Amino acid sequence: MLIRMSTAAQSRRSTPLHSVSVAGAVVREDGRMLAIRRADNGRWELPGGVLEIEEAPEEGARREVLEETGIKVDVQRLTGVYKNMTRGIVALVFRCSPVGGAERPSDEAAAVSWLAPEEIASSMTEAYAVRLLDALSDDTPHVRVHDGWRLIPTT
Repeated sequence: MLIRMSTAAQSRRSTPLHSVSVAGAVVREDGRMLAIRRADNGRWELPGGVLEIEEAPEEGARREVLEETGIKVDVQRLTGVYKNMTRGIVALVFRCSPVGGAERPSDEAAAVSWLAPEEIASSMTEAYAVRLLDALSDDTPHVRVHDGWRLIPTT
């Protein structure tokens, strides 16, 4: 007996899956921003990671920042949506303010530091620096695509 799949079912099977991550652009009152040096690749980025199935995006951002840095945050607003076109990862970035805790390294963060805005571009790849710098603007959320290193212009 031959079993045929519907066109919709075939399409769902062949559609690539995306991963959703969340990150916190944590800004202190003095304007410095929280950054981590990743333990796996040594690159400076903002704290964040994969959004778990059962959690809301804001909850995931709070969890990731706390796990990676020891800093408790209040999530204020969505500042950007960023897609890594190479890896299929969609990242939601939220501006946050610190409300407690103390910075400390973790299994995922070899170092934790508060960077001045002018230090960010020279410390990080363009794809990650823009996420922190976008959080400083009062514009509506930014939508950007990149290849893991550099932004990709869109029309």
